[in-house]
Amino acid sequence: MSMASVFNLRSLLGPRARCVSLLPNSLTGGRKASRHNSFLRVRKNRCGHVPGVARLSALAGAEVHNEEGLYPGHMNTSALQKATLAVGSAVMSLYNPYRHDMVAVFGEVTGGSALSRLHQKMLRDPEGRLILQERPRINSSLLDIPRLRSLPPDTFGYAYSRFLDDHHVTPDSRAPVRFVDDADLAYVMQRYREIHDFMHTLLGMPINMLGEVTVKIFEAVQTGLPMCILGSVFGPLQLSSRKRLELVSKLLPWALHCGSSSSCVLNVYYEKYWDEPLAQMQARIGITPPPLLLPL
Repeated sequence: MSMASVFNLRSLLGPRARCVSLLPNSLTGGRKASRHNSFLRVRKNRCGHVPGVARLSALAGAEVHNEEGLYPGHMNTSALQKATLAVGSAVMSLYNPYRHDMVAVFGEVTGGSALSRLHQKMLRDPEGRLILQERPRINSSLLDIPRLRSLPPDTFGYAYSRFLDDHHVTPDSRAPVRFVDDADLAYVMQRYREIHDFMHTLLGMPINMLGEVTVKIFEAVQTGLPMCILGSVFGPLQLSSRKRLELVSKLLPWALHCGSSSSCVLNVYYEKYWDEPLAQMQARIGITPPPLLLPL
């Protein structure tokens, strides 16, 4: 395999101007497209090319691996293949910041040390251990969204359902983990992805570039995942000068403070607190109100 094949941007990206093989919002690991927000307007089914992850995996020589102790869909990769995937997905993510699939690959092949630290944090916490034992998943087949909509307006559950409705997203579009070579750490990564919209809800951040960068800064401090750090560093380059000033002067200090002073967000069994007031949930974790309210 030649390195030139890995960096064949045209092959991997496809016709960038007309279609993008991703779910919207690459910085977060993906979600369904909104018909009402141009920032989210992406259509996979209009792209006449193989999804980027499949191409990059094939070029790196990754193979589906289901030995005992791993998990369904795991892709077996050597250290060299992981390095190839890391470099290739990083290039793709920087070239096109809306490639959620490339960001996901980068997160998995570079996040081993951070995931191990997060796993240890969860093991040391009673609620974190319970989450690791029960391995709850977050999707619309398991969540009673209509019930959440019926909760009092000040509750966490209602706020989450309102977030989903306002942004026209569902909890179903999180990419499955494939390149993490440990089932426990793979679950930690999956859990991180699936609680991302809870972070938006608790931080009061919408799904737009400024909101996503702010959440990613918080998550970078919380998790230490290289994908979060990458988004925190390069995400602001996508902002206008005015939005970048708002980030640097107000949201950045707040996100850094909340990320460092809050308890580990992976140690909260969110599904058990739907009826709890949102303000109480924020206080439980250590999140203070944002200094700036962003429009949807």
